[in-house]
Amino acid sequence: MGIPASLLQVRGHLEDRGKNVWRAKVYAGRQSDGKRVYVTRTIHGNKRFAEDRLAELLLEVGRSDQVTTDGTFADLVAKWRLIAEVSLSPTTLHEYGRLLDKRLLPRFGTTKVRSIRAADIDAFYAELQRRGRTDGGALGAQSIRHIHALLRRLMNQAVRWGWIATSPVTRSSPPRVHRNELTIPQPTDVGRIIAKADETDNELACLLRLAVITGARRGELCALRWTDVDLKARTIGISRSLVGERNSELTEKGTKTHASRRNSFDGATLKSLESQRHRSEERAHAAGTKLPRDAFIFSDSADGARPWRPNRVTHAFMRVRKEVGISGVRLHDLRHFSATRLLAAGVPVNTVAGRLGHANAATTLNVYGHFLESSDEAAAQVLGSLLDGPKKKARTRQTRSRSS
Repeated sequence: MGIPASLLQVRGHLEDRGKNVWRAKVYAGRQSDGKRVYVTRTIHGNKRFAEDRLAELLLEVGRSDQVTTDGTFADLVAKWRLIAEVSLSPTTLHEYGRLLDKRLLPRFGTTKVRSIRAADIDAFYAELQRRGRTDGGALGAQSIRHIHALLRRLMNQAVRWGWIATSPVTRSSPPRVHRNELTIPQPTDVGRIIAKADETDNELACLLRLAVITGARRGELCALRWTDVDLKARTIGISRSLVGERNSELTEKGTKTHASRRNSFDGATLKSLESQRHRSEERAHAAGTKLPRDAFIFSDSADGARPWRPNRVTHAFMRVRKEVGISGVRLHDLRHFSATRLLAAGVPVNTVAGRLGHANAATTLNVYGHFLESSDEAAAQVLGSLLDGPKKKARTRQTRSRSS
């Protein structure tokens, strides 16, 4: 097999940088001004090992687009933002913008993309772990992981555009995240919160009940329309989510996994939805209009055209939670409550995954596996009692026969 034409122009060599330390340097083309561009990599190991790594780098550079940019990280971000604005949700864009402006651009903005090394990224992460917070404290591993994910996305884009041959982020070492224990509210606390909401805000109480019964996320609840509900069949379809911080930014998009689902609900939830429908129709009638078929279920406008903002629901939940004197429970914990109670009741994992909108049961097990371990102890007791049951009955019969 002949050498591919794309590799004939690729040249490279090794430079001895000390004992078992080498610098691989590969020619990767010219910029528009004629300046030569090289891809370099530091290699630790004997010469044979270094030669093998050089051969791999030659292949990588030869198979990639020619690196013809001298652009900085800030240039990359500016070009990437033009694409991101049409493909990402407002909420995601807002969070990415915050990370870029406060974290990544101050550190890498003026650095040429092709000059960023894995060692530079690891040093950046280490600095964040030491004093990355605004108050000078250590930034948490989960927050650094968010920064790492965005940096990986950007540098992968640079590879696709031919700015660099390989992404240094793949060779970096972000801190490990230790999974936190889930906060599972007690049934009595959930009941008290919904009951309190029912005293002052019937519509909020209806939404919170749906949050428990369906396990839906807050954005999915806010995006629900009356066309999603079948009151006769007692089912509700969840196929969209609402994102955005302000009314002017609200956007409907697919669910997190982009998979729709239809969940059944109970008789009490049916009555709650019927009351919500009656309230919505009365509001429309008082305004001299009629409630459209596709009106949002949770809306303050007479025609149901403007949905509740997700943040509004969170603040309302926190207010009610404070009124009943409960702390440490988040709105999203109602989703955890729904999942764990179903699993504890013996509902199959596949069914629970479907109700939550997880792509597959493995995701459900990954999130709630620790909870299932405690449930497994109870399962062992049940099985043990089944095995011991016949023995106890046999011993009882033997005792009775001796006494007779």
